[in-house]
Amino acid sequence: MTEQLSFDTEELVETDELTDAGDLAQLVVYNDDVNTFDWVITCFIDVLQHSQAQAEQLTLLVHFRGKAIVKTDTFKALKPKKDALVDRGLSAVIEALVN
Repeated sequence: MTEQLSFDTEELVETDELTDAGDLAQLVVYNDDVNTFDWVITCFIDVLQHSQAQAEQLTLLVHFRGKAIVKTDTFKALKPKKDALVDRGLSAVIEALVN
């Protein structure tokens, strides 16, 4: 049996300069051909405090969709998490939510 997954998507704008640290933003991780599934799962658990199941699901989304929103929070809260993921070799950016 094949399961059909559907996800709501919101329009996002990538920005390196969010001016209001209190504005909600999203941490997005992009797929690459370097990191293993196990490593990405470990990073999501260690850095983002995701459960094993949540980390596995997000890793599959990154792989099959090319990217996934892995966390939504304020820019100020997401910045150290993004930096930690990048330091571990993942391709991650913070994107502002567009109202």
